[in-house]
Amino acid sequence: MTELINNQDHRKEALKEIIRELHQGKSVAEVKARFNELIKDVAPAEISLMEQALINEGLPVEEVQRLCDVHAAVFKESLEKAPQPETIPGHPVHTFKEENRALEKLMKKEIQPLLAELERAPAAGEKELVLQLAEKLNLLRDVDKHYSRKENLLFPYLERYQIVGPPKVMWGVDDEIRELIKGARDLAVNYPPGHKKELIAKTEAALAKIKEMIFKEERILFPMALESLTEDEWYRILQDSPEIGYCLIEPREEWRPAQAKTNPAATIAGEETRGYIKFDTGILTPREISLIFDHLPVDITFVDKDNIVKYFSNTRERIFTRSRAVIGRRVENCHPPASVQVVEKLVDDFRSGRKDSEAFWLHLGDKYVLIQYFAVRDEQGDFAGTLEVSMDIKPLQAISGEKRIMD
Repeated sequence: MTELINNQDHRKEALKEIIRELHQGKSVAEVKARFNELIKDVAPAEISLMEQALINEGLPVEEVQRLCDVHAAVFKESLEKAPQPETIPGHPVHTFKEENRALEKLMKKEIQPLLAELERAPAAGEKELVLQLAEKLNLLRDVDKHYSRKENLLFPYLERYQIVGPPKVMWGVDDEIRELIKGARDLAVNYPPGHKKELIAKTEAALAKIKEMIFKEERILFPMALESLTEDEWYRILQDSPEIGYCLIEPREEWRPAQAKTNPAATIAGEETRGYIKFDTGILTPREISLIFDHLPVDITFVDKDNIVKYFSNTRERIFTRSRAVIGRRVENCHPPASVQVVEKLVDDFRSGRKDSEAFWLHLGDKYVLIQYFAVRDEQGDFAGTLEVSMDIKPLQAISGEKRIMD
């Protein structure tokens, strides 16, 4: 029996079977007892492989996501015993952890005491406490930067090591947390008297999810990533991080790997600045082409016929976050699980010729964003890829009358 338990393949099958039983409705207590009988210690990478195997076998990402917290509860004791890898201040993982400490402090020292005070407060004293809570929830929304760096900088590199399923599951939970915080914050800002219990419940649900995510990041995701990524890859993540921003803190120290390339950005982007490229309507250097795209008043992203992201423009104020790590990434991995099916259907419609374009528009903060997709076809009409063009049309809606060049 000991030999079987120590066998990696047997261990993975046992883990997969435990998760299947959870999905079939067994209680956490029942499954946890079997887990303790079969497996004493579980490495973070093994949980990742198990979830990936289930997804490869056809279990929908949403199903894995739905029981993600239950998975963590089953494995929690083993994971808590596992030693955590140390990181140097300034390293991206060290910064992620520092942000988690800041989030824990905000929740424990400021938000939770407010909730306790609000629960005891009479109706006449609710308003001031709710205003304070709204302010703290605004601070908590800063977690979006933490999750965005994780999704747009770290996940693309994990995909290069065939670690695809677990990031998709985690991204879906990130989106759940974003919605929970937004729901609680909106209720606090537009607080209707008599909804104290609802506000407290919504806020507590958001805090619980954030705490669970911190555990999953630090006990599963970060150890797995540290085992997989090279120092140069971590350095590229570090270089792209300021563009997205940090959550509640700023890194206090600068980290540089011992053997970082002189210009990693050039390596990842395949930068080439010499020579001319001839078009039917003129000739340009690669540098001129880059400058032209980067000065257009729209964000452009191009995905080739094999669904691989090949290019995005680096405009001064991008509407949607992009990083150089997205180059070479499959487009379906660049979207939250909830929208993947829509993206895949749209590309299939373009590829088959059922559609040549599609457009969506939405309010995003103080912007009114128009997102257009175009099927790119060659001279023979064969599908060559998909072009995404996004722009803020709010300033255009304000235009009236005329303004001529001589004015």
